[in-house]
Amino acid sequence: MFKKITIQADERGLLFRRGSYLKVLQPGVYRLAPWSEDKVEIVSIMKPFVLPEKELSLFTHDSELLRELEVVQVEDHEYVLRFEDGKFAGLLTPGSYAFWQVLKKHTFVRADIRQPELPSGVNAAVRTKLAPYCQIFEVGHHETGALYYNHELQQELKPGKYYFWKGPVAVSVKTVDLRQLQLDMTGQEMMTEDKVTLRLNFVCQYRIVQPLRVLAIKSFEEQLYIQLQLILREYVGTLKLDELLRMKQELAAFALTRLNEKSEEIGAVFLTAGVKDIILPGEVKDILNTVLLAEKKAQATVITRREETASTRSLLNTAKLMDENQTLYRLKELEFLEKICEKIGTISLTGGNNLLEQLNTLLGEKKTG
Repeated sequence: MFKKITIQADERGLLFRRGSYLKVLQPGVYRLAPWSEDKVEIVSIMKPFVLPEKELSLFTHDSELLRELEVVQVEDHEYVLRFEDGKFAGLLTPGSYAFWQVLKKHTFVRADIRQPELPSGVNAAVRTKLAPYCQIFEVGHHETGALYYNHELQQELKPGKYYFWKGPVAVSVKTVDLRQLQLDMTGQEMMTEDKVTLRLNFVCQYRIVQPLRVLAIKSFEEQLYIQLQLILREYVGTLKLDELLRMKQELAAFALTRLNEKSEEIGAVFLTAGVKDIILPGEVKDILNTVLLAEKKAQATVITRREETASTRSLLNTAKLMDENQTLYRLKELEFLEKICEKIGTISLTGGNNLLEQLNTLLGEKKTG
């Protein structure tokens, strides 16, 4: 009895005789005799052309089959992006592939991974699906980036997201922060001209303006710190302690000027600088406190004597006026009498005189010579 084989419209049959491929069978109904050594493999044309344990090269001699297939050879230095009807369907790594060009239209984009940057025609939605095959670098909105191939500088990168193939070329991106930055020097020991050792806290703000020059300097922040340290030592070493304490603002201005003299060399411009603290040794601090206390006491003594002199002079002037004016003298007596009465709870009168006469007796009369 004949064996009936039906091939649907979305299928193709591959006819084998004694294990060797013979030809492709189009949709239809076929019958094989029971004693026939032929065998038919039915494959879907909706899927890539793949037969387990069969090499693609076994089928490439069939011109009829090749009219319906798209054969893609991917070299060792390539990736191939496959699209079905314009939609991304996958990425092909080195090897041989075949796809049916019947019900679907397959297109391919080749990428030479010796050139690490992804082709410009690959949109952002597709790039996210290529993550296993790519290196992804991001440059923030406040940064600039430097692109290196095999540690060799290629170009400066603006803010954005960048994709590069994982391949024979080593890709790296270094970023530089373009925001205002701060350099803190804390507890730096220095010696003044009069051999006083102190600790200085200093701060300065700066902004990087030439990123590539900064990247060319190894340990940029460390070298910047050393430059600031040397500048401050140069200034502090020329001043006595009293002068330094008096000229803190001049120290900041000097450091800012000297740093900006090197801005072209190091690729950064310095905006502000200032002394946060000058920390003195304990014994020096005690001496200064003693001196300050003595100065304040001397100032207080001078002020006290000045006030006593002014008070004495005022009393003398008042006495002269009262001596020259009898009425003023009597008013002053009444003023003092009023103050005395404010502190007295009760007044007892004795004798027969009236109140006014007794008060006159109490006060007495000013004798005239």
